[in-house]
Amino acid sequence: MDKQQILEYLNQNDIHHIKFAFADVDGILRGKVIHRKKFEAGLDKGYGFCDVVFGWDSNDQGYDNVNVTGWHTGYPDKQCRIDLSTFRTIPWQDDMPFFMADFSGEGNDNVPCPRTLLKKIADECQALGFHPEFAQEFEWFNFKENPQSLQQKGFADMEPLTPGMFGYSILRTSQQSDFYFDLVNLLEQFDIQLEGLHTETGPGVYEAAIIHDHVVAAADKAALLKNAVKEIASKHGITATFMAKWTETLPGCSGHVHQSLWSLDKTTNLFYEPADEHNMSDTMKHYVAGQLYCLPHILPMYAPTINSYKRLVEGAWAPTTITWGIDNRTTALRILNSSSALTRVETRIPGADTNPYLALTAALASGLYGIKNKLPLTIAPVKGNGYLDKSNGSIASNLLEAATAMKNSAIARELFGNSFTKHFAHTRIWEWRQFSKQVTDWELKRYFEII
Repeated sequence: MDKQQILEYLNQNDIHHIKFAFADVDGILRGKVIHRKKFEAGLDKGYGFCDVVFGWDSNDQGYDNVNVTGWHTGYPDKQCRIDLSTFRTIPWQDDMPFFMADFSGEGNDNVPCPRTLLKKIADECQALGFHPEFAQEFEWFNFKENPQSLQQKGFADMEPLTPGMFGYSILRTSQQSDFYFDLVNLLEQFDIQLEGLHTETGPGVYEAAIIHDHVVAAADKAALLKNAVKEIASKHGITATFMAKWTETLPGCSGHVHQSLWSLDKTTNLFYEPADEHNMSDTMKHYVAGQLYCLPHILPMYAPTINSYKRLVEGAWAPTTITWGIDNRTTALRILNSSSALTRVETRIPGADTNPYLALTAALASGLYGIKNKLPLTIAPVKGNGYLDKSNGSIASNLLEAATAMKNSAIARELFGNSFTKHFAHTRIWEWRQFSKQVTDWELKRYFEII
């Protein structure tokens, strides 16, 4: 719908309030419900929003190591602008109108808005003559808990939605059919079309693959899916977690990114070349080479939390080496090449805890870096166990190592600009500092009596 059609829709349905949201640096949706009069008044110039949303962490604790905002700036308003093309209604909230927003536009040059950054990279992609088609898939665990019970239990002895390891089970989803079909149907009504939804191996685990779309729309759908799943689950007395690894004893949760570049008219997959040994065009080879080359410089955009690195361990269905392979789930990049329609790169580093805007930005920008610089794909595809191939290096083992590398990287600054790179790297170093101060249960159990 265009602006006039949306206003007519609000008139015809006697709607007085709308909701909008944007993603912060951690991918958490922050937003408001506003009156229709305020909505109409800000359509052109935006809505003042306190920029503390980019100056604090996921627990609303203000950073002490960033420059773009803070006590030294007085936390002023920045203009948040609604993207009318994202209009949808929330079926589990009386069809309230909803829009995604960002901080693009005049006066926001240094606002570290993830969606704004992705739009910039997407525009660069189009200027190079490519249409970026992307999708993200997620795994997550479901528990018969609520926020109060989790606090009371101290996040221990949580009851999973279903028992045992039962991947691809039609029995388990049938036993939870009210929740399962609410996910399928309500997400569809919310303009998030799922390619598939099934159980994964582990108690109470689901996996959802979103149908591919233009990279910005794909990121919108991914960010909205994570929040929507939590809201829908809550209505069934369920808590959904997208932590990368909530327990040592079970597999982690992935957030793989699927991607391909097409002609601007979307008729030709520019990654596919049937005459090549692996059906890979030169464009695709450069793209893959760019991702592999840039990976050590931008890893925190794929693995942004302390917990991310608990998933990136050998033998846990997540990569640990800088590798690629044909339909190989042990490598960082998995190439799918069966046909023109389906040829794509699957970037397997991201977990479910990623900020979709930053994960997709990192994948696209680094791939385009390879194309622009015509990087040759000199690394051979892995056949067999990618965990054993360390010839091109390994993925950083913790957030501090990865964030420090990004902070000092000229490649990261070239891809994302100095302001964003510096801010984001410092937010990840802050995250490490918060973790490092804590005394964990592991330490108490190991040292309290014996040491």
